[in-house]
Amino acid sequence: MSALPKVDIDQPKFDQSTYVGRCKHFFLLTNPLNLLASDAKLERAQRIVKNYRAGKDVSNDVSSLDELWRAKYVYDSAFHPETGEKSPLIGRMSAQMPMNTIITGCMLSFHKSTGAVVFWQWFNQTFNAIVNYTNRSGTSKLTTGDILKSYCLATGGALVTALSLKRLTANMPALMGRLVPFVAISAANCINVPMMRLREILNGVVLLNDQGREVGASKRAAITGIALVVLSRISMAIPGMTFTPFLMDKLDKPGKLLNRKPWLSPPLQTVMCGLLLIFATPMGCALWPQKMSLRVERLESEVQEDLRKRYPDLKVVWFNKGL
Repeated sequence: MSALPKVDIDQPKFDQSTYVGRCKHFFLLTNPLNLLASDAKLERAQRIVKNYRAGKDVSNDVSSLDELWRAKYVYDSAFHPETGEKSPLIGRMSAQMPMNTIITGCMLSFHKSTGAVVFWQWFNQTFNAIVNYTNRSGTSKLTTGDILKSYCLATGGALVTALSLKRLTANMPALMGRLVPFVAISAANCINVPMMRLREILNGVVLLNDQGREVGASKRAAITGIALVVLSRISMAIPGMTFTPFLMDKLDKPGKLLNRKPWLSPPLQTVMCGLLLIFATPMGCALWPQKMSLRVERLESEVQEDLRKRYPDLKVVWFNKGL
């Protein structure tokens, strides 16, 4: 069996300069079926990727480039792109759809109960903390104290937002109450993501040149990447947490389905959220490339000065914005 042609598997299979190309990439990366990959399958994918990167013949493991790419996406779904560490199961982006389906469905179904609001906001922020930590930039080293502080601030922010809005909307139309979970989640994302990646904000994120070599670190690049991740996370929640409440509100009118059969509300909302999240998750991730570029003149003045001294011809740097 002949060796496979040489391709750069460290770059995504699809063109990342276009939104469609990024969507195709993230549909494969966030595919929930990746969670079913056994440890043996993950180790096989890791071996194939490492051997191929090293220039070794992998034709005994894969017979075509399509098989190689499938192994690469299985590998990418479970291992951090910079550190190579295996990610915890629920921290992987492929867990976003199934986990958020359950969380969103329950938030929307039980938004009237204070106890349920507290529990599901806590549960959601616990899940988000794991996801944010798992998908941080590889150079971000958080202490246990950092993690606890970030977790408490994000959870507290979500609970205060949700309970305050619940009280404010108590005498408003039912639709307003149904939208409270979305507002609370959006507010919590603005706290959770930056706090779980605080070290990047304080120390900067690694900058790379066109050859992938480290050339410095930038706080401004870190803040840019984190801000875009926050917007991506909020965009993922928009379809399920806004369209679903509007639909449920229509079906809950006198004489309509949910008014006659209220027990259908939780399963129907959960199914709706799941169907929407199948598309919203990769489409939200694809809003911006994971590997971002910045022109040197947009970095902090001291970083610009350092780069111009050491790399006078360098015009653009790259960094991992995270997911």
